[in-house]
Amino acid sequence: MYSFAQRADMRVIDEPLYGHYLRATGAKHPGREDIVAAMDCDGDAVMRDLLEQSARSSATTLFIKHMAHHLVQIDLRFLEHTNNIFLIRDPREMLPSLTVQLPHATLTDTGLQKQWQLLQDLRSNGQQAIVLDSRELLLDPESVLRQLCDRLGLAFENGMLHWTAGPRAEDGIWAKHWYQAVHKSTGFSAYQAKTHFPAALEDLLDECQPWYEQLFALAIRAQQQGD
Repeated sequence: MYSFAQRADMRVIDEPLYGHYLRATGAKHPGREDIVAAMDCDGDAVMRDLLEQSARSSATTLFIKHMAHHLVQIDLRFLEHTNNIFLIRDPREMLPSLTVQLPHATLTDTGLQKQWQLLQDLRSNGQQAIVLDSRELLLDPESVLRQLCDRLGLAFENGMLHWTAGPRAEDGIWAKHWYQAVHKSTGFSAYQAKTHFPAALEDLLDECQPWYEQLFALAIRAQQQGD
């Protein structure tokens, strides 16, 4: 989201269905009450309004960041009218971070199974959705973003590689709970593999791995690896 926000032809929206998800599921997330109070929690109305806004604007393209597990109890046909990009991360590296805020996280909280199901549904309707893997992106941000832009029919811009440290106006009110690292960043950090994985998360890792591997097989590859 921060990368695409650097483009003058983009307007970014941060997780507009977070309130809908919390209302629909009753999930206990950090800042839940503030989020629900601040947002329109009717997910269908939210997406209908955003797509209508996008259709009226010829100057900018709407970049909407969703979390896959937020797409519950909602009419998903809006995905037929958007270009869809699935961002994934190896659960061996993702789970230790996720469980800092969600100590009892489940497969559903990772969104991996949901992403695979959504991808299959889109493919059955003739849409070739795009898969990005965070490790590949960090290994060679420029080559991966160039490939992504090419698939989207956009010209790559060097400005997508860097941004100013600190929060953005588009950040959701949940940023204080989740965005500490990105607020310190000024671009894509060099990839560093995690060397320790908590034994307590091994069972969850076993659940996640098959879904991740299926998605990763379709991901854009960093050119420095020769793919």
